[in-house]
Amino acid sequence: MAQRYLRSKSSNNAINIISRIAGAGVFVASAALFIVLSGFSGLRDFSLQFTSFLDPDLKVLPVSGKQFEPSPNQLERMASIAGVSNISAVIEERIVITYGDKKTIVSFKGVDANYPVSTVDSILSLGQWMAPNSNQMVLGWGVAHDLSFNLNDFITPLRLYAPKAGKGQFSSIQSALKTIPGNGVGVFQINENYDNNFVFGNIETARNLLNKTDRSASALEVLLAPGTDLDQVSYKIEEIFDFPVTIKTRFQLNDALYKMLNTEQLAVYLIFTLVLVIAIFNVIGALIMIILDKKSNLKTLFSLGLTPSEIKTIFFLHGSLMATISGGLGLVFGLLLALLQQRFEWAMLTPSLPYPVSITLSNVFVVIVTMIALGVCASFLASRRINPSLINS
Repeated sequence: MAQRYLRSKSSNNAINIISRIAGAGVFVASAALFIVLSGFSGLRDFSLQFTSFLDPDLKVLPVSGKQFEPSPNQLERMASIAGVSNISAVIEERIVITYGDKKTIVSFKGVDANYPVSTVDSILSLGQWMAPNSNQMVLGWGVAHDLSFNLNDFITPLRLYAPKAGKGQFSSIQSALKTIPGNGVGVFQINENYDNNFVFGNIETARNLLNKTDRSASALEVLLAPGTDLDQVSYKIEEIFDFPVTIKTRFQLNDALYKMLNTEQLAVYLIFTLVLVIAIFNVIGALIMIILDKKSNLKTLFSLGLTPSEIKTIFFLHGSLMATISGGLGLVFGLLLALLQQRFEWAMLTPSLPYPVSITLSNVFVVIVTMIALGVCASFLASRRINPSLINS
């Protein structure tokens, strides 16, 4: 009966128009919700892919202090763990870097020969990666801009400054700082945070500048083979060290970024769900108009033995089907547009960068659940208009 009412036209043309408008509103709202969620997922994946260039799968840090000294035996035992593909010792410290008369404060990251050069090569905008056992450096794009750095200047050196360790008073600022000259051989570009704050160098340069031993490291960065269990590897690494260490995953290293993106996605979902709620109100209005138009049919159904509750169920199913079918068609339309954007890249962020779109089952599920839940609520509210006084009036 509900399907028949859905397919049949009313004798009142205004009600037919209202029903079409209600269905079109749900169609557009559900399509918009899916397109926006897919677009935001694409932007989220696009933003996070840059962190994967430099952030390891696991990062081993000392619990106390800024540096620790892993032994060769401990490194060998870590490398023998199933799933571990690479281990690199790094030293990170805030220092002052100068070039000519320009200076700025940066995070200097000294890396060893095991650092995955093949990964960082993909982020180099100019020049090349530094040679091992040298004072060569690779600067972030923002750092290079702040220093007015010229990659082709082979005369003016970069200079690194760090406070000297020790006690007592210094006679001058120069005596309180240790300085090392270096050569910039490349410029990388990832995102604003890395570009404006980071300079890469060899770990020997960092140890020399900071007066550290040949085994000192501020962290061990571990890369894993695809499909490796992070928790299991973390547990085995903790057992290797005879002093407490902290092991962070890529997610934990960027927890603030992940929280911000998740919060933004939730806000976008709530905003466009509100649009869908407004569209659902049209379904309520259309269903009430249909109920009033079918008042004579209600009396007939009641006379045939149907109870008011059963009549309510008919129009409840009618409204649910209207919302579900319109929303389902909108979801299919939104999915088609997202696939066309992935294939043909019609919408562009820049002349060379298409708007990223990510189609996920979770977004499809969210739209379906939201659409059905709102449609059921709207149909329930409208069907409550049916009561004995309406039937007998």
